[in-house]
Amino acid sequence: MKNLLTVFILACFAMNIHAQEEEVGPLMGNPQLQKNAQKNLLKMNDGTFDSTFIYTQDTIGLPVFDEFSTNKFQNYNADYTDVGVTFDKVYRLMTTTGLVLPNGENYTTQVTFYRTVDLGNGTVVDVPFVDTVIRIGDLASYPVTFIPTSVYPPFYIYDTIDFPNPVDTIWISPDVVQDSATQFFANVNDLTSIWIDDQAYHNYTFAREPWSLGVATFDGLDENGYPYEFGTAITNYGDRLTSKPIDMGAVNAGDSVYFSFLYQPQGFGDAPESGDSLVLEFYAINLDQWNRVWSVNGSPSAGFQMVHLNISDPDYLQKGFQFRFRNYGGLSGSLDHFHVDYVNLRAFSGVQDTVIRDFAIVYPIKNLLDTYSSVPWDHYVNNSAGKMSSNVEVLVRNSDNVPENEQDGTTEIQYSGTTESTYILLESLLNNGDLNYSPWTTYTSLHDFSTGVGFDISKPGPREEFDIVSGVTHLNTSFTQNDSSYTKQIFQNYYSYDDGTAEGAYGPLGIQARLAIKYTPYEADSLIGARIHFVPSVYDVSNKLFILTVWDDNGGEPGNVIYEDGVFFPRQPFYEYDRDIFTNYYFIDTQKVSVSGTFYIGWKQFDADRLNVGFDKNTINNDKTYFSTNNGISWTQSSIPGSVMIHPIFSTSYDAVLGIEEKKSVEVNVRLFPNPTSANLTIEMENDDFEFAEIHNLQGRLVKNSSEQTMNVSDLPKGMYLVRINGKYGPYKIIKQ
Repeated sequence: MKNLLTVFILACFAMNIHAQEEEVGPLMGNPQLQKNAQKNLLKMNDGTFDSTFIYTQDTIGLPVFDEFSTNKFQNYNADYTDVGVTFDKVYRLMTTTGLVLPNGENYTTQVTFYRTVDLGNGTVVDVPFVDTVIRIGDLASYPVTFIPTSVYPPFYIYDTIDFPNPVDTIWISPDVVQDSATQFFANVNDLTSIWIDDQAYHNYTFAREPWSLGVATFDGLDENGYPYEFGTAITNYGDRLTSKPIDMGAVNAGDSVYFSFLYQPQGFGDAPESGDSLVLEFYAINLDQWNRVWSVNGSPSAGFQMVHLNISDPDYLQKGFQFRFRNYGGLSGSLDHFHVDYVNLRAFSGVQDTVIRDFAIVYPIKNLLDTYSSVPWDHYVNNSAGKMSSNVEVLVRNSDNVPENEQDGTTEIQYSGTTESTYILLESLLNNGDLNYSPWTTYTSLHDFSTGVGFDISKPGPREEFDIVSGVTHLNTSFTQNDSSYTKQIFQNYYSYDDGTAEGAYGPLGIQARLAIKYTPYEADSLIGARIHFVPSVYDVSNKLFILTVWDDNGGEPGNVIYEDGVFFPRQPFYEYDRDIFTNYYFIDTQKVSVSGTFYIGWKQFDADRLNVGFDKNTINNDKTYFSTNNGISWTQSSIPGSVMIHPIFSTSYDAVLGIEEKKSVEVNVRLFPNPTSANLTIEMENDDFEFAEIHNLQGRLVKNSSEQTMNVSDLPKGMYLVRINGKYGPYKIIKQ
């Protein structure tokens, strides 16, 4: 019986593995924030506070209100030349009386000595130098702490007394040298900003059906989009969202001061467990103490809930009062999400004052094109008929406690600030045919943009970016912050389905698994590669390998392979921290692959692990995603709603403008040797002069350049590289051993 039970358990385990062939996991990092992280990391690694600023916050008054439709996080961008900026330059080495030691003086903390050598009797006598006591400051943080320290001259003296010869002075590297750091001070005076920190993530995509545009999201990532604790199961306090000091001294308990806000767990993010929590704290300035006044435990996603608190404690009715939100949860990534909205602190309110008098757009209105979020401009120009969407989704919400009357809205297409096309968002569609917008109701409607509106193709191109400005109107015109949304329509050299932001990490599971994304371009053209948005998620898989692959169509699913990387030229996921957060993977040898009609682009992976391509949960196109876990014998359409962030790159007529080089065929003899190489690489040329060489990895990333015909490549990791010479010859393959 025991053996039968074991066989049964193993069989169930095997069936479960087979059943889970695709997966979406949480993000480890937030690339939308990581793009700003490098400059901060450089300053952290500098080891001093030099050229940093300490800001004195301004005090704001009541009411304090933020529904997060716009960014009200304080910017800290003072320059040392600004009016009112002061500074304190601090030196590392000081005398005990407070005088600054000259720059030329240096010491060591180890005892040095004068050595006398008598070769005649074989004696050596060491006499230590007399120490000097100075104060050494730690420039890692301000204000500086100085520690009295004994230091010595950074040399030894050797004197051999048996015969006439010069005294030898042996210098050593000093470990005590003069240095300085300048701390700058600036006053903040910006009454339009509310928050003094930005660890919480201001965004428009992570909450599920928010009551208006924008929320503040709390998770396990810092303000730069990095986990607080990499690779651990630690739970602790993560993000903070702290208000500026507030003048509450002019109010009293009888003025009915109330604090309210909305919150939602999970949304499109990761569900917080019951042991996780969202916390609200108040600061009592006279006690210099933060106190917890409210908290809620984690749970799966639900609608937004309102919290309404009376503030009557005299400790809080002071000038300098502050409040802050904090989350408690996993610190190893974008985990355990809470979303906060409609923060409102005001006087002369009441327990009955729970109405949010707002009629708002819920999500930015986007994707005006049919099917795609981006296409090459010349593809659109040549085939614009019927390419505008007939199902543009618009979500609006009436959060008031009374009905709102019917009124039309508009969506405008603008280029360089000039409106080129206007579409009317009909009231009868916006409110689903209701007589009025019912209280506390979200309305979802679809609008037909396929006729009467479009992107002007008569203007000279390429026209790479249009502004999409949408607005709705309503009876309560006193509050209009959420009545408009602003997005962009991109025309570059690629096709895409997603909105450019990832809420998850996707991939098929299984050794030799295939992933293929279906595209039907507007016209026949040539592919040159793919833009892929890889995101860190739980485990680092950037060392895993895949082969970029393109398939033709076989009755609505991937068919024959029409391009794939050679098995000796595999790719690896790369975590981008740049503007677009996508990595360009160009075909080997800059090949161009002709496609006409439907094709599929993706990869063949080597390992069973999920490779974590970005997954947009807001734009549903899983009917375009296919995967295979049996070597391509059969394909399965994805059942997980969302869009996989893989974009096919085309060779368009605007390549030169968009920065895509055309491969040039020039008769020139080039020799690179030795190849393979472990150290130096020499380039010899005939029929042209050598100017410079660039070495790229297989992801197309520049890893080394040189104006010398012999360059040292010993610092490059082992592998295959591509060399381009003078910007026009090559690429030539080399192997670094």
